[in-house]
Amino acid sequence: MTILNGLGLTRIPPEGEALRAEVRAFLQDAVKDIPAHIRAKSWSGYDPAFSRRLGEKGWLGMTFPTAYGGHAQGAFARYVVVEELLNFGAPVGSHWIAERQSAPLILKYGTEAQKQRYVPPVARGESFFCIGMSEPNAGSDLASVRTRAVPNDAGWLLNGQKIWTTNAQHCQYMIALVRTSGEAADRHKGLSQLIVDLNLPGVTVRPIEDMSGDSHFCEVFFENVQLAPDALVGAEGQGWEQVTAELAFERSGPERLFSSVVLFDQWLAFLRTEATPRAESLRLAGQILTRLAPLRALSVAVQEKLVQGQSPIVEAALVKDQGTVLEQYIPAAIADDLMAREGAAIPHELMLTLNYLTLVSPCYTLRGGTRSILRGMIARGLGLR
Repeated sequence: MTILNGLGLTRIPPEGEALRAEVRAFLQDAVKDIPAHIRAKSWSGYDPAFSRRLGEKGWLGMTFPTAYGGHAQGAFARYVVVEELLNFGAPVGSHWIAERQSAPLILKYGTEAQKQRYVPPVARGESFFCIGMSEPNAGSDLASVRTRAVPNDAGWLLNGQKIWTTNAQHCQYMIALVRTSGEAADRHKGLSQLIVDLNLPGVTVRPIEDMSGDSHFCEVFFENVQLAPDALVGAEGQGWEQVTAELAFERSGPERLFSSVVLFDQWLAFLRTEATPRAESLRLAGQILTRLAPLRALSVAVQEKLVQGQSPIVEAALVKDQGTVLEQYIPAAIADDLMAREGAAIPHELMLTLNYLTLVSPCYTLRGGTRSILRGMIARGLGLR
């Protein structure tokens, strides 16, 4: 039994739901030997062999055209697969960004040659991308881009630095938002997206160790990195519009709800072992489920709008803002519950999972857009700014 069994009120199209049983059967075997505190890392967990297995199953690039190695399935089929991967805490961090954002971006804005070169390996689970958006000393201001690519006879000469780049040390490529014309004061104008081969001379990747001892984030330095002319994705100067559309996908998916779900399921399993669970524990379980169910419904609704070609920026911001609030609440509330059991025998693996999520959950409201940025977007959507 998983928590998704209790969230069946939201309708997902039958063609998507039809996949769920097969995916669950695969995952029950694939992750059975992975400890829960490792599964809790899920979409930051690096395991390229697992990504290749998903590629072989046809569960990567599900919505990509068959001409580029995809499977031309509906968005809800992919949604169900992603939801189950997160629900089981599968290690999907290797391909996560490439399959969710980079390949769809290239399919939408790239040239035919870029589509043929970069997209099929992503669908096979062999090629990994990271995103180069944030820069040092810029805080949450994504438009404060100082990294610059100057056109020359060989293509583009790149200099600058990106930071908080997830899994850059494991990726072959970055899609970087850089300034290609104008000045910093121009803000959203003169920005472009470039594909950077991270093995090129002049690229330095430096992992950043976090409180949990993991190194998901990196600093990436560019010193006179020579890029070919075809590194440009889309039109020169249109990078801001491209990035804005890309972020709607990043902010509304189930990964913004399920970062703590392995712990929640593990804690529920512990409660079921008790002859007489604490009344406070039962109330807490209900409170979490009551908050999780409508957020999942909103995430599914945003997915529907994306399928229809709409750009639900405010709705996606709501999912991300309230989803991460809940993701942070779960480990804090479960910690209070477990600490209230004086002298009780708490399973060691449950405590390891709780410890990991307690350490990493503060960053949930930073990645993918800080809370203040998201609430500013919501205020604009309400006509208040």
